[in-house]
Amino acid sequence: MTELVMLDMAAGPGFVHALERVWAAGDAVFPLDQRLPQAEAGRVIAVVQPTAVIGADGERTRLAGKPLQSGDAVVVATSGTTGNPKAVIHTHTSVAASAHATSDGLGADPATDHWLACLPPAHIGGLAVIMRSLITGTELTVHEHFDPAAADQAAAEGVTLVSLVTRALNQVDIFGFRKVLIGGAAPPPDLPDHVIATYGMTETGSGCVYDGYPLDGVELRAAASGEIEIRSELLLRAYRTGEGEIDPFRPDGWFPTGDLGRIDPDGRLWIDGRAGDMIITGGENVWPHRIERVLETHSAIVEAAVIGRPDPDWGHRVVAFIVAAGNVVPSLDEIRDHVRADLPAWNAPKELVVVDALPKTALGKIRKSDLL
Repeated sequence: MTELVMLDMAAGPGFVHALERVWAAGDAVFPLDQRLPQAEAGRVIAVVQPTAVIGADGERTRLAGKPLQSGDAVVVATSGTTGNPKAVIHTHTSVAASAHATSDGLGADPATDHWLACLPPAHIGGLAVIMRSLITGTELTVHEHFDPAAADQAAAEGVTLVSLVTRALNQVDIFGFRKVLIGGAAPPPDLPDHVIATYGMTETGSGCVYDGYPLDGVELRAAASGEIEIRSELLLRAYRTGEGEIDPFRPDGWFPTGDLGRIDPDGRLWIDGRAGDMIITGGENVWPHRIERVLETHSAIVEAAVIGRPDPDWGHRVVAFIVAAGNVVPSLDEIRDHVRADLPAWNAPKELVVVDALPKTALGKIRKSDLL
C-alpha cells in the first residue's frame, strides 16, 4: 500500500523538496489548498483521508487516514460534478503521460527551457507544472502566488514557459515567454501564436487539448448526448470520496467529462458548456447551491439565487440575486465577506442584484432561466 502525505505548506522550493521526498519514499502527495477557510479545509481533509502530513517545518507526522494503491502518485481535491468535495487519484503512469504529452506538444527542451510555476499547487494547473518539470528534468522556478511583476522578472531572468489563467494575459508581458499556456476561461480572439488555449481538468492531469486539438495519446469522442468523452493514459485512476473509491469510466474505457460540445471534421474540439449547473470562474469550480445556503444564513437576506454570467476575464462571474429581509439591504462587499467566511474566496459573488421576489415555478422551485 502507498501512504498519502498531505503537503500543508505554501508553494516554493520547500514544497518541491517535500514532493520529491515523498515520491522517493514510494508514497503519494496531497497538496492542501492554503487559501481554504478552516471549515472547508476540514471538509476536504475528511474526504481525502491523508495518512501523514508535512508542514512548513518539513516534519512528517502520522495521521489516521487511508492508504492508496501501489503506483498512486498524487491526489488533488476537487468539487467534481456534485459540488461536494472529492479527490482525484492519479498514478505515476498518468502523471508521466501528462508530463510527456504536454512537453512534446510544446516542443519543450529540458536543456534550454525553464518553467515558471505561479498558480496554486493545490490546483492541477499549478501542480502539473511542478510535476512535469521534475519528470522531464526541466529547470523550474516556483512562486508562492501569482504576482505579475514577479512573473515579468522571471521571464527577464530566463524563464521560457508559463501556465496562466486567461485573465492574467493582460497583467503580464506575455512576449517575455517562449510559450504561454492559458486556461480557466474562454480565450480572447486572435491570440499570439505562442499563446496556447488549453482544455483539460483535474481528471486529465492538466490540459490535454491544445488550441482545440488533442495531444498525442489523447482520444476524443462526442456521445449521442453531446457530452465529450476522453480516452487516454493520462487520465485519473479513480475518485476518492468519504465512502471509498469510485470508478468514473464507461464500460468501454471512455471518461465522461461533463462538458457538452462537438468535434468538427478536422478533429477540432469545440466546447459549448457544462452539462450541469456548475460555474467555472477563473478556473475554479463554483456550485451555486452552496453559496445560496451561506447567503441565506445572513440576517438581512430572506432568499437567494446564484447564477453565472459570461465574463471576459473570469470565464463566468458569480452573480447573487437576493430578497432582502427589510429596509436594510446588505452591500456587495458585505455579502462577499459573509461568503468568504465559510467558503473559498472564489465563491464570493462579483455582482449583487436585489429583487422583491425570485421567479418560481408552480412547485416553488426558483426559475433561474429567468435570471440569465
